[in-house]
Amino acid sequence: MSDENAKLEIIGRKIFFLYPTQSIQNQIMTEMAQQEFEVYVSKNHTRLAQALKNYPNSIIYINVEEGMPLAEWREWISTQRTALPDIELGVFSSNNDEKFKDKIINDLHITCGFFILKMDMTHTTGKLLDILNTKNVKGRRKYLRANTERETAATINMPFRDEFIKGVIKDISVVGISCSFELDLDLKKNVLFKGIQIRLQSMLLNLEAVVFGSRMDNNEKIYVMIFTQNISPEIRSKIRKYIQQNLQGKMDAEIN
Repeated sequence: MSDENAKLEIIGRKIFFLYPTQSIQNQIMTEMAQQEFEVYVSKNHTRLAQALKNYPNSIIYINVEEGMPLAEWREWISTQRTALPDIELGVFSSNNDEKFKDKIINDLHITCGFFILKMDMTHTTGKLLDILNTKNVKGRRKYLRANTERETAATINMPFRDEFIKGVIKDISVVGISCSFELDLDLKKNVLFKGIQIRLQSMLLNLEAVVFGSRMDNNEKIYVMIFTQNISPEIRSKIRKYIQQNLQGKMDAEIN
């Protein structure tokens, strides 16, 4: 196994949606983010083509009704396949003619599905997820993690000895966080803390976590804290939504 394939086996593949409709974003991509797929929106095929050089094993879903005429999409796809032979493609179209569908799939070597654009994409979501799971797109990675080290709006407020101690979140997943505090609290492993307040941009979440361990980063002590099973599905959903928005923001900066 090559180094690149070994890396993908561990961290999984990125999935880009080019010119997605609102229904695709609200229904398909929202559900994918909740199932821990790494998904991104792009509304500029030229800039995305440049960014894909850094992610040559990505999967791209294209809404061929937007961006440019179908003939130009054919040329764009052909160019990407030549430059990046390991990418895979799926297509969204409003044309439900079977001959058109078969021609697109065969001519453009579509391996990740051809889907009809609809207002209700519920059934489509299930079929798309089946394809991605069959391809083991997530690899061995179970959870997405967002690095928040440089974000002032990712903070923790934790009860400690009859007061609340402020801290900064370094990264977060739906499983837990790493963080540092204003004071050296000397937290012990396996100690449970209830009533923790986490702020992620405008969201304020109340939860509980167990100290998993700590490490030194230069002169700063970083604690790893694991959320307990008592966290509600609503809070987990909000954390996943935040992570998706965080990753999208970083990708937007890279693409644009």
